[in-house]
Amino acid sequence: MSIQQEVKTYWEGEAELYSEGIRQELNGFQRQAWLDLILEHAPQKETLKVLDIGCGPGFFSVILSSAGHLVTGIDCTDNMLEQARSHSEREGVTVTFRKMDSHVLDFGDDSFDLLVCRNVTWSLADPEAAYKEWKRVLKPGGRLLVFDANWNRHLVDDEMKEKREVDYRDYEAKGWGSPPRHIDWEESDRLSRLLPLTREWRPAWDVRTLEKEGFAKVYSKENLSSLVMDEREQLLTRSTPVFMVCAEK
Repeated sequence: MSIQQEVKTYWEGEAELYSEGIRQELNGFQRQAWLDLILEHAPQKETLKVLDIGCGPGFFSVILSSAGHLVTGIDCTDNMLEQARSHSEREGVTVTFRKMDSHVLDFGDDSFDLLVCRNVTWSLADPEAAYKEWKRVLKPGGRLLVFDANWNRHLVDDEMKEKREVDYRDYEAKGWGSPPRHIDWEESDRLSRLLPLTREWRPAWDVRTLEKEGFAKVYSKENLSSLVMDEREQLLTRSTPVFMVCAEK
């Protein structure tokens, strides 16, 4: 089984847990915070044709569709797509959801104004190939917005491991109990050690790679956690804050 197939199998089992987190975000301040952040860096167009890559339970798909944009959400897992459809139906929005490998998109050239993804690129077996493919489906002047973090750097970096342990101790000291965990934490760590971006410093790696792919305008913004996360999430991710990379075709 390829590493990408193993990743797909793993995420099938995480769909329900992640869906509950998305439900909370849709009902919280995060909904408007994320929408404002995305549209601040998106092409200035009244109605955007959007591709939500690795949409998971459909958070970006729902909030962008609710704002009047035409959204297609793709994911490689059936269970995530089932949760995404459930959220979109509950919200009363129309999103086209399709099962698809993020490395190989079944869309024509120059199809979308905006590509968005959150917490996806770290899990890709070949992120360089994915970025090349994503550029292909963007319209000229279209933009790619990547939101991610150095989530698993602690597995290969002792300093990051120590910082993460401090974050977790401080979380527990607040009286919030044990930090939330993946359903299968050991499998998550095993797969993360095999994935290429675990060993890269980001977003510097992303900026270099996107510039190499020929994007006309590339920039990053770091330490965004305070904008889109509550106090608990900010503490848990203190050593791995959320970043954004924007690239224009």
